[in-house]
Amino acid sequence: MTTESDPDAELRDRLADAVAREAAFSGWTSLAMRNAGATIGAAADTRRLFPGGPVDVLAYLSRRADERTVEALEKAGGDLKVRDRIAFGVKLRIQNTVGGKESVRRGLALLALPFNGTLALKLLYRTVDGIWYAAGDKSTDFNFYSKRAILGGVFSSTLLYWLNDRSEGDAATWDFLGRRLEDVMRFEKLKADVRSWKPRRTAAYR
Repeated sequence: MTTESDPDAELRDRLADAVAREAAFSGWTSLAMRNAGATIGAAADTRRLFPGGPVDVLAYLSRRADERTVEALEKAGGDLKVRDRIAFGVKLRIQNTVGGKESVRRGLALLALPFNGTLALKLLYRTVDGIWYAAGDKSTDFNFYSKRAILGGVFSSTLLYWLNDRSEGDAATWDFLGRRLEDVMRFEKLKADVRSWKPRRTAAYR
């Protein structure tokens, strides 16, 4: 979102980033918002900018990370194969989170609460839909939904793996992502083979 359409865009970004950093210590709470607002000198603006509280900040940061991921994928061009673009997109999206792993872990805990379930699903769908869109997906049939459901599982499991990854540069996470996508590709190939398979007719039925 640009400053032309939202004069508070820069302040909103700074406040959201500050809340994410504070959430690693105070959780995604009103206390974290107050501390973050005081830290950047915007204590009087926290409720105005995010009237829904911490979940509003989470939703905003998720949308911003999606937008940055799609923009980076589109700039990467179309030289990569679809599988590689999807892997790159998932990696970028995770790297576009802010606040550190503990902040993300606590954010996921907040979204896991029953009354936030609808929002959690909405955010996940928007993430995987954006990645598929930037990867060049143009499907309109049932594959449109199955692709997003499958990628939702891949993204979620990779994110959880990343939270506990202590390897240098999160290398283990990206290896895990590669394996998950390879499993998906094998499954998709199997489905295609099954659809194209036709039983041989025996002489008795000719």
